[in-house]
Amino acid sequence: MGRSGESGGAGRGAGAGWRVCVVKYRRRAGRPAYDGTRAAGQPLARRDGLRVLGGAGQVRCADASGRTLWTAACAGIPNAAHISGGRVLVTTDSFDYTPWGHLGPALLLDLADGAPIAELRGASGAVLRGGRFFLGLEGYDVFDTWEHDRDGALVDSWRSYGHYVAGTGIRVVETDRSLPTRSRVVRLLPGGTVERGPSLTDPLCPEPLVLEDGTILVLDAGVLRAVDRRLGDAVLAELLPVPPDRTWCFRGGLRRTGDQLTVTVEEEPEDRPGKHVVHTWTLALRPGPTVV
Repeated sequence: MGRSGESGGAGRGAGAGWRVCVVKYRRRAGRPAYDGTRAAGQPLARRDGLRVLGGAGQVRCADASGRTLWTAACAGIPNAAHISGGRVLVTTDSFDYTPWGHLGPALLLDLADGAPIAELRGASGAVLRGGRFFLGLEGYDVFDTWEHDRDGALVDSWRSYGHYVAGTGIRVVETDRSLPTRSRVVRLLPGGTVERGPSLTDPLCPEPLVLEDGTILVLDAGVLRAVDRRLGDAVLAELLPVPPDRTWCFRGGLRRTGDQLTVTVEEEPEDRPGKHVVHTWTLALRPGPTVV
């Protein structure tokens, strides 16, 4: 199942110089393919021999030997951390259900000693240089990304939210969770400007993969797409195309090991709620012809 081929010619043009070939396909009944659970003891972030770890009600920093350097209390459960310029931004889940679901505070801490710098609001973040960060949130008419400096002050803001990809500026694989979706792959420019790239079909694409040349691989409603640094896009493989009005029945994930991709799409058929079918493809990933 699925068609694959070389990039180029789709969407806005170049896409990227990559191609894929389906090596193996498997379909089975089973549980959801990805549960998003972080392995116990796995660091939230690493930098220069330091590890930032989280536990219920606390953030901890340890050195390479495992020695704890500092511990900071937090009113939530840390789920991710981002390090830049002597600062660490930690996003958290709340202990209790709130009007924002399980969204907890976002904490900006001093990396040297864990001292609190600012308490912010956001569900996911990204690292910029010099102790600056992006922090974003979606829901209740909020679909926004904010840039904060090393002291937590607001520097800039954009009407966009999703999976952040740092590199040549910040690109975003938007996730608006709306049908019909208005999500796109975009680039955030200074002054709140959003450069619009290719439209997406799935309002909740999984986390993309970033290749060594900056190309983003996006699993969009069962279609594997490549988006280059200039926001040119191409279809690499039509694995299990999903109608726009049925994307809520499907959930996907991408994983790369060397020159192979594993693409997983979990389907919950409308006529059999609670019964999951898992589709898995192994793809060979290779550089394709250079597109000028």
